[in-house]
Amino acid sequence: MSKDSILDKESIDFLEKYLNNAAPTGYESEGQKLWMDYLKPYVDEFFTDSYGTAVGVINPEAEYKVVIEGHADEISWYVNYITDEGFIYVVRNGGSDHQIAASKRVNIHTKKGIVKGVFGWPAIHTREKDSEQSPKIDNICIDVGCTSKDEVEELGVHVGCVITYPDEFFILNENKYVCRALDNRMGGFMIAQVAKLLKENKKKLPFGLYITNAVQEEIGLRGAEMITHRIKPNVAIVTDVTHDTNTPMINKKKSGDTKIGHGPVIAHAPAVQNKLRELLIETAQEKEIPFQRMANSRFTGTDTDAFAYSNGGVPSALISLPLRYMHTTVEMVHKSDVENVIKLIYESVLKIKEGESFSYFD
Repeated sequence: MSKDSILDKESIDFLEKYLNNAAPTGYESEGQKLWMDYLKPYVDEFFTDSYGTAVGVINPEAEYKVVIEGHADEISWYVNYITDEGFIYVVRNGGSDHQIAASKRVNIHTKKGIVKGVFGWPAIHTREKDSEQSPKIDNICIDVGCTSKDEVEELGVHVGCVITYPDEFFILNENKYVCRALDNRMGGFMIAQVAKLLKENKKKLPFGLYITNAVQEEIGLRGAEMITHRIKPNVAIVTDVTHDTNTPMINKKKSGDTKIGHGPVIAHAPAVQNKLRELLIETAQEKEIPFQRMANSRFTGTDTDAFAYSNGGVPSALISLPLRYMHTTVEMVHKSDVENVIKLIYESVLKIKEGESFSYFD
């Protein structure tokens, strides 16, 4: 493969549009429509399930099935309680970080459209230094400019409305992509780019390739859990994000040593099938793709676990994209890592043989 950039203007324009669209857990469908529209020229067919997971398929008639997968959902909040004075208290939808909420703008999604609001916070002048509180789930609240519960409800806001941040995509210092929801719409973007490369390079696969964008990962890998039983794959390569542990206040002895700009991160974990992982490593070495390693003691915490432990056991592996500031609105990845994850998945898929069992005993 050429060492030139594989991310053309069309790709980056799609990435920006895809990231800027809100797709909170349980409400991913609009983002999935964007993704399927982009992927359409590169696959033979699509199918979706009742909760919104979308799958583009190359060679749908083939018996042997390979999955490449990312997840589509982003963390968010739910309206949980509206006070008589018109303030809105929230609960998490996924692992939303209460500490970053104060003074953030928000979009509340209602049947009448988006209602703007802010997570208000007491001014520094009014806080007692000896008893100062930090933001917590029970003290952060949203102000939508109303003076009563009735006024809030007239806007269309009710308990159960989902809340997202409006922060949008930008490029920092030429090669860092920054946005909310890089976790893990970057995964959906990268697997779509793999399909694009296969088409552009006229590669013919001897198996069915299932480009899978799963929903509801952020609340327990639920979308992958559902779709794997429908696909019944023989192999699954999952991509998600992992932490750049080289920013301040992170303990490498606990969290390992991974860094943006240093390449994809290949996971070692019980759920990661050893022979499939070695195929990834050998591919990276052969194609001179830089990579890093990560150890997960009990589980990966990604959709890898859902695929691995389904259907009697599916050989599964995880390629992670190193990312700074996870579950904030300024998640950051390096352009070269994005390209190298795409390359590693692409080249690895080309090395998989039809009928390969990855058995330890063959």
